[in-house]
Amino acid sequence: MLPLVLLLGLASPALAQRKRSDAIDRSRKGHIKGITVENLSNYNDRFYRPGLTIAPNFSRFFLEQSAAYFQAAQQGRGIAANSIISPGFGVGFVNDIRLGNPSTPFHLRFVPGLTFLTRRVEFKSVGAGQPDTIRTQEISTTQLELPLLLKYQSNRRRNTRFYMIGGIKPSFAVTQRQNTPAINQITIAKDDVLLEYGFGLDLFYPYFKFGPELRFSHGLRNILSPRNNQYSNSLQSLRTNTVTLYLNIE
Repeated sequence: MLPLVLLLGLASPALAQRKRSDAIDRSRKGHIKGITVENLSNYNDRFYRPGLTIAPNFSRFFLEQSAAYFQAAQQGRGIAANSIISPGFGVGFVNDIRLGNPSTPFHLRFVPGLTFLTRRVEFKSVGAGQPDTIRTQEISTTQLELPLLLKYQSNRRRNTRFYMIGGIKPSFAVTQRQNTPAINQITIAKDDVLLEYGFGLDLFYPYFKFGPELRFSHGLRNILSPRNNQYSNSLQSLRTNTVTLYLNIE
């Protein structure tokens, strides 16, 4: 009898831990349909969590035409500009810091990385030079990005968790390439500051957490560098707009 009591005493903590870690699905009649194991059950106890991210994106310039363009357009001439959406790609390192005790919903995330962007502006000339001439300028840059973000996450439901994220992203051009130097009509600044916000989903697996995240970026600065030509003079400002799908592995 005594060995049986000791065996039950030793088994009780293990059974209690399994009850906390597993979720049992039952039918209306009480029959067990399946058991879901809670992966990485102590994940919230970690103060710092590193990771990697892969980030395909689509980017364009948000442009505003200048007063000079509207004056020329009223006289039947001028150069209209149109921004074209272009794909890009980025990689980065995730640094996640818990702000408070393990139950807090707030985390601070610093995700430095490199992003390869290609943005294009299509100029259509009417009444200036050759009529209805269309000229496209492409600007490709490699950006060093240093986003500092606040993450607000929901309570975990088994192996999933929803979250929202937002913050500021300074960006610096490491390299800048333009398609044809002979027709470079506009230039842009090498540094920018962007407002970022988005949402994502944490998916817990036995050995890692996968987090697909959709984030929107809006440039806060006018990055147009004025040049004395009819193309640059037709623009008042250029700001960056980017939509990025982050694939985070932590």
